[in-house]
Amino acid sequence: MFCLDIRTQTVSDSVPNFNTDSLISFSKQFIGTKYRYATCNPKLGFDCSGFVYYVYSQFGIKVPRSSYDFNRFGVKIPRDSCKSGDVIVFTGTNAANRAPGHVGIIISNINNEIRFIHSSSNKKHSGVKISSFKESPYYEKRFLKIVRIPH
Repeated sequence: MFCLDIRTQTVSDSVPNFNTDSLISFSKQFIGTKYRYATCNPKLGFDCSGFVYYVYSQFGIKVPRSSYDFNRFGVKIPRDSCKSGDVIVFTGTNAANRAPGHVGIIISNINNEIRFIHSSSNKKHSGVKISSFKESPYYEKRFLKIVRIPH
């Protein structure tokens, strides 16, 4: 998959001390950035995996560029044990196709109310946004797994 990746900040310039709070705070600055297929550049937009890839790369952590590659990446975590910084993996728009097709970064899990930040291609509300797993049956039926990213 082609990805336009023009970094505007270095890791040391943007987030000098990695921790999960820094990762979440950094990711939130892109809320409202438009959705753009096959792109991981904040000036042009993000697709879902491009967003996750970009955020983690700013902390020097390598993650797959394609949502499909999360099929075999990271350590699978039970849904009730997830925490901020884990990656949530969904099918694509067709829930019957059980292959990974969408990813986001978990920002909180309070009383099993999982909230995640992602770049959505939703026609009405596309771009980087925060969604609640519990509030949307759309995400519930598409859910595949949660993975912890090694760092």
